[in-house]
Amino acid sequence: MTRVLILSWEYPPIVEGGLARHVAKLAEQLAAQGTEVHVLTRGTRHDAACELRAGVHVHRVERPRKPRELGRFLAWIDHMNADMVRTGEELCAQLCFDVVHGHDWLVAMAADRLAREGDCKLVMTVHATEHGRHQGWVDKHPQSYIHAAERWITRRADSVITCSHYMRGHVADVFGLPEEAIAVIPNGIDAADLVPVEDLTTLRARFAGPDERLVLLTGRLVYEKGFQHALEALAGPDGALAAVGGKLRFVIAGSGSHEAELKQQARRLGLTPHGTFLGWIGDDALHSLYRISDLCVIPSLYEPFGLVALEAMASGCPCIVADTGGLREVVPHDVGLRFKGGDAKHLGVMIERMLTDAPLRDRLVAEASEHVLRFDWTEIARETGAHYDALLALGVPAGLAHGSLP
Repeated sequence: MTRVLILSWEYPPIVEGGLARHVAKLAEQLAAQGTEVHVLTRGTRHDAACELRAGVHVHRVERPRKPRELGRFLAWIDHMNADMVRTGEELCAQLCFDVVHGHDWLVAMAADRLAREGDCKLVMTVHATEHGRHQGWVDKHPQSYIHAAERWITRRADSVITCSHYMRGHVADVFGLPEEAIAVIPNGIDAADLVPVEDLTTLRARFAGPDERLVLLTGRLVYEKGFQHALEALAGPDGALAAVGGKLRFVIAGSGSHEAELKQQARRLGLTPHGTFLGWIGDDALHSLYRISDLCVIPSLYEPFGLVALEAMASGCPCIVADTGGLREVVPHDVGLRFKGGDAKHLGVMIERMLTDAPLRDRLVAEASEHVLRFDWTEIARETGAHYDALLALGVPAGLAHGSLP
């Protein structure tokens, strides 16, 4: 039996974003398929230091609330990694791990140390890069620090996994790795999790009238998610709002560094009466929003994968996505509409088309319901387990700079 130690800076009940859900689903399915899975993550003083959760051995290091200021956050991450190393060393003294699997640069130092001290293989999944998030502007601190950490850990790892073919090419190019040495294993979705928890009729009435269409935008409110272009697409005499006779409302669910600027933009464009900024909401509330919305727009400038699109499609909500990054793979033309990334005018045209062409909407929803079945966690865990086995059988020297995987 393969024994794996997975490191992640977030794991339920601590959920900062999609990474926590990804790691939890992967870990649980790996365990269900016979891998002995231990997860090393952070927790609060209220969380158990160690527990068996859905077949996964979860070990937590206590950390205070993360700081908002980025400089302090980097120091906080260093301390978290040091705590993980101490706890991980105790685990490695008791158990012999075959693989250490780290998720993103946030756990790079601890993953490296524990893999070396345990004399086991190091797998790193790259969910996103600082280079991508900042459109290549990584020459100044703190972006340069994060970029250097990502470059170091991907080149040091025995294996790198990305969630899309787009990300494989991106990671290979940015960090100077052979593209054939990077595995592509997509993110997954569990439709059984997408259960609405509110009275949908009442919830819908809260945001839109019976004769209005409701557009959903959700995610981290940061520049690279492109919400500024969605607001621009709705506004003005040629925008989508005017094109449907003003019978349109929008909801923005999420929080982030760009939130205040987006609210100012909405006021400047005269959109405030037509929409609602909800701030951060939990998954349960988001799953309800998918069910009541007529359209979900994902306007990202940089998107390694596109989990929101998958969740929306699995909930019966049609999507319009930017023709960007991993979104091209998650939303092919036959299951959703795509627009030129960053082109607000083109997005406005696509929104009008989706909201006024009922046969098109019905066809896309039907096709999408079949398409999302491809992203099943059972198969994703099977691929990951097979990747571990291939890595262990290959016996490559440490670091992709010195060897490559099939």
